[in-house]
Amino acid sequence: MSQSTNQRTLNQLRKRIDRIDRKLVGLLNERAALAVRIGDLKKKKGLPVFDRRREAHVLSRLSRSRNGKLPATSIRKIFREILGESRKLQ
Repeated sequence: MSQSTNQRTLNQLRKRIDRIDRKLVGLLNERAALAVRIGDLKKKKGLPVFDRRREAHVLSRLSRSRNGKLPATSIRKIFREILGESRKLQ
């Protein structure tokens, strides 16, 4: 492969990543909006923001459902951050 072909391929792959990143941000914002609604409901019912069992269930389910290159430990790490940010919104 020539250098110009490699550069074109690199640029194409980066454009695909950019599209995926935009989708991820959109999905994260959609998730955040739901977390705010859940926080409002918890507040009305006098429930705590943090639910250890629910978080453990979510992390376990996501770790089992992975089917790509990311190891389960990476999935758990990423979603711990997402869950933590969701709690802040609640």
